[in-house]
Amino acid sequence: MSAQRQHFSLLPRERNTKIVATLGPASATRDQIEALFRAGADVFRLNFSHGSTDEHRARVQAIRQIEHDCAQPIGIIADLQGPKLRIGRFAAGAVALEAGQAFRLDSDPAPGDTTRVQMPHRELFGVLRPGSDILLDDGRVRLRVVRQGSNSLDTVVEAGRALSDRKGVNVPGVVLPLAALTAKDRADLAAALDFGVDWIALSFVQRPEDVSEARRLVGARAALIVKLEKPAALDHLDALIELADGVMVARGDLGVELPPEDVPVAQRRIVASARQAGKPVIVATQMLESMVSAPTPTRAEASDVATAVYEGTDAVMLSAETASGAYPLEAVEIMDRIARRVEQDPGYRRIMDSEAPFREATSGDAITAAAHQVAETIAAAVIATYTTSGSTTLRAARERPAMPILCLTANHETARRLMLSYGVRSVVSPDINTFAQMVERAARTARATGLAHAGQRIVITAGVPFGTPGNTNTLRIAWVE
Repeated sequence: MSAQRQHFSLLPRERNTKIVATLGPASATRDQIEALFRAGADVFRLNFSHGSTDEHRARVQAIRQIEHDCAQPIGIIADLQGPKLRIGRFAAGAVALEAGQAFRLDSDPAPGDTTRVQMPHRELFGVLRPGSDILLDDGRVRLRVVRQGSNSLDTVVEAGRALSDRKGVNVPGVVLPLAALTAKDRADLAAALDFGVDWIALSFVQRPEDVSEARRLVGARAALIVKLEKPAALDHLDALIELADGVMVARGDLGVELPPEDVPVAQRRIVASARQAGKPVIVATQMLESMVSAPTPTRAEASDVATAVYEGTDAVMLSAETASGAYPLEAVEIMDRIARRVEQDPGYRRIMDSEAPFREATSGDAITAAAHQVAETIAAAVIATYTTSGSTTLRAARERPAMPILCLTANHETARRLMLSYGVRSVVSPDINTFAQMVERAARTARATGLAHAGQRIVITAGVPFGTPGNTNTLRIAWVE
């Protein structure tokens, strides 16, 4: 294995859409993580709803060792649990329900039965009214509130036949008076930042104010992803995207609280808005769900992944498929195959070009748009970007070019974060001081990584003076020797 690592490079993927793989019991060891990386995972997600701090720390250490051995930056996302609402427990562990029966949610911690169960979240008693819907167990049980009390909600069962301990609670159409960060989240956030993760994913965001505390606690130590899983968040979509560094379309809870026919529309809107803002967007949840227990996906799941790619998402994500499923490696391989096949479709390129984002009247947008056009006109092998903060590379990714984007940066943190972005292959490289250095290093690195071959041309963008963040103002064409 060690001998292979010395000669193996995964930098030149055969697709631009990235794959995020969630780690868990099925992908806990260094060898398992490396296998997922070699199969096509570009970024790894740590789900802090499950697992211990020590387990997450060990996975970060394994990823960094793989990163070192393979000489390629790897991004890591720490996904915070957020204030997940759950009912209490039942004396028998589960109960049978009938449509039309009365059922009470109350603050009594005693184990429940067929007539009642504890609702530990007192905030709900103050905001739900007669006629409000309550969804339990991802919508498998639906209750309608008929009477509101100071410490209870009397409901009638509208659908669902069984309910067991600690199932999740969703309340469509209601903005809940809950902070986006719990005490557990704050402890997990501190640990994740100490581990050196690259992204923090903030759950249960409903409004712009929910981002403020996380932004203050994270500072510059990581980038911030806003998970859009509450319909209320869609009312503040542009503001939330502006406040965040990236976006996740978390279709689990979003799909429970929105009508099913609205979810694809919301997904497309979020992806387009994030691309317009030049910030990476992930489409997540149940993408290849059947592969938790089956070696191949359903045709509908393959179409679901393909739809996200056709929409221009930066990344598609695997959750239980790689965290606890029986076929984690196969799930990554199939997702890679789907993304590659879609990107080979001529119709895909027409969509990416026709839905190009509006460009502001700035030198950065002008240079980046020109670089994309020049690269296509001369059939350049790669667009090379020099960046400190990542802004030059993010502009290039927003264009969704057909060729890969080579990111050259002296900043390890920037290199890792950009691995989430469309088409970006990051290489940590010392700072440059002259145009001659810029051209020579870009051409040499493009050839060394296999992104370009001798005799091909590359397009280079950068900001001058070199090392000045957010100052894209230079475009060059170079030959690879």
